[in-house]
Amino acid sequence: MQKEIYTVVVFPGSAGSPIRVQFSKMVGKIALISLVAVSLCLGGAGIFFISQYANYKDDQVVLASLKRQEKIQKTQIDKFSKQVRSFETEMARLESFEKKLRIITAFENSPKGKQEHLGVGGPYGLSSHSFATSLEKETQSMLDRLSGDLNILTNHIKMRQFSFQELDEYLKNQKSLLASTPSIWPTRGWVTSGFGYRKSPFTGLPEKHEGLDIATRMGSEVRSTADGKVILAGRENGYGNMVEIDHGYGVLTRYGHNSKNLVKVGDKVKRGQTIALVGNTGRSTGPHVHYEVLVNGIPVSPRNYILED
Repeated sequence: MQKEIYTVVVFPGSAGSPIRVQFSKMVGKIALISLVAVSLCLGGAGIFFISQYANYKDDQVVLASLKRQEKIQKTQIDKFSKQVRSFETEMARLESFEKKLRIITAFENSPKGKQEHLGVGGPYGLSSHSFATSLEKETQSMLDRLSGDLNILTNHIKMRQFSFQELDEYLKNQKSLLASTPSIWPTRGWVTSGFGYRKSPFTGLPEKHEGLDIATRMGSEVRSTADGKVILAGRENGYGNMVEIDHGYGVLTRYGHNSKNLVKVGDKVKRGQTIALVGNTGRSTGPHVHYEVLVNGIPVSPRNYILED
């Protein structure tokens, strides 16, 4: 049987000779099938890459959105975190205030004032498998840490609430004691020498300083730090012009180096009342108030009896 032959003539140009290519019908079918197959593969590949590109663009949009959300969340969390820090600072101030209250009321050994911190905590910070998951994990981690901080603060608040309720009940029945307990600065200025041992400004040797030296301008007001009765108003060795007040309950206060005393022995004074003017009398190197607090005849740190900032 004679094979069917196909002839393809190619004319390269007007001047060139035509080129003839002959092939059998079988070869033609194979070539046609191959061409269709290649076309389908190229078409499929094109569709695949177009689809991938579209997905890529969608992912870029999603990632941009996630980044915006992350930035907003971090801003909100940072703001919240600062509020938590501020809250912690205030709690620390209240704890210090409570401690001073307990000291001046001799109530510091109350069993309710020694409550233990409750346990809080937990793991955080897991690894991620994608960018979106990473953002979610990071945000959750920050929220977990803040949640832990809030749990701690909540426990502190509960303890402070119990403690202040206890103090409130105690102080309601101790109004006279509270009014007679030193609790304010005798004058405003700068503490130039604290309570305890120091280097003497006169001899250079160590000496015990039984009060606070508060430097301020000459003639400033010196105030009584609690209600009481003046038991001394005059010159005393080392103190210069001094006022001594008996507040009852075994508590005395002294105010030394005054330029002028404004009260006399036997006067009853109230907390905040002006009793003298700042001076430089006695054993002194400059205008200041030497302020002492004595409990049952023993000098104690006046800072424990100052509730003002």
